[in-house]
Amino acid sequence: MATDKQDADATPKAASPAPGPAPAAASPAPSPAPSPAPAPPAKSPAPPSKAPAPPKPEIKIDPALLREFSTDQIEDFKEAFLLFAKTSAGEISFGQCGDVMRALGQNPTNAQVLEVLGMPKPEDMDSKMMNFETFLSVFYKVSQTVEKGTYEDFVEGLRVFDKQGDGTVMGAELRHVLATLGERLTIGEVEQVMVGQEDMNGCINYEDFVKHIMANDATAHHQAAGRAAARGSARARRRDCSWRHNNTAGSTV
Repeated sequence: MATDKQDADATPKAASPAPGPAPAAASPAPSPAPSPAPAPPAKSPAPPSKAPAPPKPEIKIDPALLREFSTDQIEDFKEAFLLFAKTSAGEISFGQCGDVMRALGQNPTNAQVLEVLGMPKPEDMDSKMMNFETFLSVFYKVSQTVEKGTYEDFVEGLRVFDKQGDGTVMGAELRHVLATLGERLTIGEVEQVMVGQEDMNGCINYEDFVKHIMANDATAHHQAAGRAAARGSARARRRDCSWRHNNTAGSTV
């Protein structure tokens, strides 16, 4: 019995298996990638910047001419001149000189224009240019040499202001013409010229007025009034300067 027990005790016990490595912990599921940030809204393209306006040509007037023309007259002359300008520097061709003078109320002959321009050759009429200062000088020479206006010249000048087409102009408007155009009259001179000319509605028959002016032409203020009347259409003529400039072909004086 003892032997059996001893044998049983002597029987080697089966070795318990060595513990294996601990199982690896399960890796967490990957988190979803963050969504990309929304793109900023596209900016609308900036509007193209406007090109700067070209500088106006500097005008330097002969001081002697400043004594002959008022500042307002010179501004009027320059306005008409620039309507004809062919270059960015504000110049006209010799061939346009006569047209500008006529737009300003003068009526020189072609020969007179050529003379004050120094008798240029025909081929120079389109190629040679002049600025406003030069034009003002020749314009003054022409204004001193043209013949005194005729009855028709005066009537045509005043007809511009005949808005009703009935042969009359408003006395107030005629006063303005006489006081602001050409050789300006004083208020007293205007009133002297206008004595007895207005009807009960303040209107003046301009044909009768021109006859009155020419009958009293011996007085200085009546002479000046006549010249102002002859120039009365100058502003209206400037309204079609661009049309005539764009529709005149060839060289003219």
